[in-house]
Amino acid sequence: MAFHVMIIPTLGCPSNCNYCWSSEEGSPLMNMETIRELVEWLKDFRNEPVTFTFHGGEPLLAGYEFFKEALPLLAKELDHLKPAFALQSNLWNLTPELAKLFAEYSIPVGSSLDGPEELNDLQRGDGYYQKTMKGYQIAQDNDLQVSFICTFTSYSIGFKEEIFNYFLDNGLDLKLHPALPSIRDENPEKWALPPDEYGKLLIYLLDKYLDNIDDIKVKNIDHICKSVFTRRGAVCTFVDCMDDTFAVGPDGSIYPCYRFVGMPDWVMGNVRDHPSQGELADSKAWKLMQKFKEYVDKNCKRCTFVKFCRGGCPYNALAEFEGEIDGVDPHCPAYRTIFKEITKRATKEMLGNSGLTIGPESDDKNNPTGVIALMIKPS
Repeated sequence: MAFHVMIIPTLGCPSNCNYCWSSEEGSPLMNMETIRELVEWLKDFRNEPVTFTFHGGEPLLAGYEFFKEALPLLAKELDHLKPAFALQSNLWNLTPELAKLFAEYSIPVGSSLDGPEELNDLQRGDGYYQKTMKGYQIAQDNDLQVSFICTFTSYSIGFKEEIFNYFLDNGLDLKLHPALPSIRDENPEKWALPPDEYGKLLIYLLDKYLDNIDDIKVKNIDHICKSVFTRRGAVCTFVDCMDDTFAVGPDGSIYPCYRFVGMPDWVMGNVRDHPSQGELADSKAWKLMQKFKEYVDKNCKRCTFVKFCRGGCPYNALAEFEGEIDGVDPHCPAYRTIFKEITKRATKEMLGNSGLTIGPESDDKNNPTGVIALMIKPS
């Protein structure tokens, strides 16, 4: 099974999004010695394929020289792990030089837009939209694959139609993210999207997606449909991620996930010590994450959807219950809503009671595309 290492060159970020919990002013920059130690750590850590995602903060603050040295080092020294790469960035610091380098390694880029410029900048800060779109143009000019995450907040949920139409009209795929409380936020609920609203949003987007299946991709809906079809989670939110995901902070500290980077209580080890998986498992942070898994096994065993939900994201659960394992992901009601809806529709389609098409497209308004089309749709 493949595993995932998130490299966090810095928690610093030039933007100042209202609901952000993953940036930190004054954060140091990762140096190449840390990358070299990371390579030495992973040489004998595991033998499965690895994906490296550069995340942050804003990873491009590390600069061209960092990536010029880090990428070939990771690719060549860990060739036996068949490394793949990804990047999450606001694109403000993307240059043609960096874009050409990323293209050499076929690095897909994730970025963030919350919809039309006025709405986006209300949530993410004045000028954000134009700076990101400037970087997006550089990415396009260098044939980089870019997808956008759209964060829905307690405010922007009122503009869901405008937001969907923005992505549809501009030929952009949509991956949505509900604004979430943070363990580090003093006012965690201000922008957070309530679970009942998130559930309604997912069903709304399912219907809009099916109506426009040839013109847009809504990645969350794709993942959820495939989870229902295969009976197992398709993304990290819906799997037992604790053994297969790690994050390395600017100083080489190892965490269970990038969302914990910078929080001392969640350090499992450091790359310079080349810890084994067993040594990481001895850490307090690892044991707490395993405790979440055990909580789900005990408390969710009667849930129809537990095999392809797994209690949702452990971080979300910890944020909701002030760092304690006392419940599952607070968006559990939203997940149940969309899983139940897709299961119901798929069952109806398979029984042949609706006349829906199973194929990927339909021109007949009386015979619309059904959810099975999304279940079997190529990724």
